[in-house]
Amino acid sequence: MREFEADVVVVGGGAAGLAAAITAAEKGAQVMVLEKANTTGGCANMAMGLLGVETKLQKERLIDITRERAFEKFMDYTHWRSDAKLVKKYIDQSAETIEWLQAMGVDFALPSKYFPGSEATWHIIMPKTGNPGLRAAATMIKAMTERAEELGVKILLETPVKSLIKDQGEIIGVQASDKDGELEVYAGAVVVSTGGFGDSPEFIKKYTPYEWGKDLYSYRIPGLTGDGIQMAWDAGAGRDYMDMELVFFAPNTGGYAPIELPFRQPNLFVNLDGKRFYNEQVVENPVFSVNAITRQKNRVAFSIIDDKTMKKYEENGLDLINVVTSSMDMSYFNQEMEEAIKNGSDVFFMAETIEELAEKTGIDQEGLAETLKNYNEACKAGGDKEFNKNPRYMVPLDGSKYYALKFAPSAYGSLGGIRINDKTQVITDQFAVIPGLFAAGTDANSVCNPDYVFVLPGNTLGFAVNSGRMAGRNAVAYIKSLS
Repeated sequence: MREFEADVVVVGGGAAGLAAAITAAEKGAQVMVLEKANTTGGCANMAMGLLGVETKLQKERLIDITRERAFEKFMDYTHWRSDAKLVKKYIDQSAETIEWLQAMGVDFALPSKYFPGSEATWHIIMPKTGNPGLRAAATMIKAMTERAEELGVKILLETPVKSLIKDQGEIIGVQASDKDGELEVYAGAVVVSTGGFGDSPEFIKKYTPYEWGKDLYSYRIPGLTGDGIQMAWDAGAGRDYMDMELVFFAPNTGGYAPIELPFRQPNLFVNLDGKRFYNEQVVENPVFSVNAITRQKNRVAFSIIDDKTMKKYEENGLDLINVVTSSMDMSYFNQEMEEAIKNGSDVFFMAETIEELAEKTGIDQEGLAETLKNYNEACKAGGDKEFNKNPRYMVPLDGSKYYALKFAPSAYGSLGGIRINDKTQVITDQFAVIPGLFAAGTDANSVCNPDYVFVLPGNTLGFAVNSGRMAGRNAVAYIKSLS
């Protein structure tokens, strides 16, 4: 058995782990990061940007969101189910964190909203080459990894941690393995930041209301199997709120695929009974929409348009766009539609009549026909008495061809699991601190409770980096208190 020593050992080399490692190293600690993948970053490599409030970038663009208003919005959105002290510290630190990253060479494209009703808190990362988009945060991970190494942080890749070492109630290190066998790292403090359980169908089925591949079609970043959460629980950690970071996509398309473009709009949405179930203009908020879809039969819904609507979108552009889809137009859709028609699809449907569309999709034919009749009458009357949908989006479906796309719950990853306090110390179910143990990032992200706070976009990566910095700082303070 090989043995190593460090002041702080970090389990997981994603955004939270790197933030913790850099912060601790900046304060003079000797730090080791153990990462089971062959590269750093984890799920952060898929991200686009992080939350910042009262940043210089916002002030330069006259974006007047304040820390006080952001805190109020966050807590109102979560109905005060979140740890208010932790949320306050996270938001108050967020502007300084953006500057901290800029000092490492991370460039930001702009502070952005996710959808019109949200705040411009999402600080989109500018890649060294190309335009901002999915996976842009990989540039940030590269800069953070280089900064950690510059500070002397020892990063061990392909070194999965198996368990925490506990002695008389204190966490004093970890047991791990690599290609050369077993090893132990003894440390004054341990930070767990392994990225959650998004790649574990077993975890998802056991600890959330969903079953992956049946009523959930989420991203699965390899290696995020909940092992950090489990080892913390095994060491006595309390279990906090757990769920998925829910959004909605067409199943098995990879999320925000071009095939979704004309359907992720305030069109007619129906369930398998052919009935409307919400105000479709809410489609711009992925969380509100997936909450509504989750309540439907088999947790699926269909967005329906006709050839007239399709032509309108091609000629005039889409009604709603967001930062993720703003770089795509209908030509992207047309290419995927041709492939779907050629190869067949279980999510995209095209028909000459409503009856044929109902047969292809499995939607109840009588229910769909009745809904379409009532909907078209409401469109012509200029008002929606069922859900008060904005009249500008009430467009009758009376063309010569119909299209539908199937939507279902999806998720960017998981949320929560390890109970922490506002100092990122891991605590038991009885709120007793476990000495020497800290947690950050997705493993401990129970502040987005019960939903991801989309009105302040950038929260997952924002919480990861900021809670990682808190954990690194607090771990060093804990070690100093011992001496």
